[in-house]
Amino acid sequence: MGEPVQKENYYTFADYMTWTCEERYELIDGAAYLMSPGPTWQHQSVSERIGRRIGVFLEGKPCLLFYAPFDVRLNADTKDDTVVQPDISVICDRSKLDDHGCVGAPDLIVEILSPSTSRHDRMVKFNVYLRAGVREYWVVDQKDKSVSVHILDNGRYVTSVYGETDNLPVHVLPGCEICLKDIFAEW
Repeated sequence: MGEPVQKENYYTFADYMTWTCEERYELIDGAAYLMSPGPTWQHQSVSERIGRRIGVFLEGKPCLLFYAPFDVRLNADTKDDTVVQPDISVICDRSKLDDHGCVGAPDLIVEILSPSTSRHDRMVKFNVYLRAGVREYWVVDQKDKSVSVHILDNGRYVTSVYGETDNLPVHVLPGCEICLKDIFAEW
């Protein structure tokens, strides 16, 4: 994922809903970005391991966990021109859910880096998630076995980096902690 598919066109969620092509896209500020081919098995394994641990913690709680592809419309209340599909989303306000996904910022978004998405996830999506008010944004680097955690504080992200031997607290889910040694095991 890199440059928008067609820079000269401006798209909204209404346009997005009419597309019937096989490819998956995300919209960011009206520009269509073609999603990368299917993720590697390592990517999927990391996603499943993180999701499983959060999912077990969420049992009996009001928050819900979703895996990609799951549409998140970050500015539906204004231009409705940004639709992303994070690897993992946690939404605690169920009123944000509709028949098409999430309307507004999830409480937690996790993006797992792939060679083709690294720059996009670290820069473009970082700024989009910050602007939308995502309270906690993780960038998982499976190559370096680390997680960059961005916590929203007074309109900016405060960043901490956790390594493969650390326990990672999920700040928006007090009491939830993930042992990264388990996430990055077997590589």
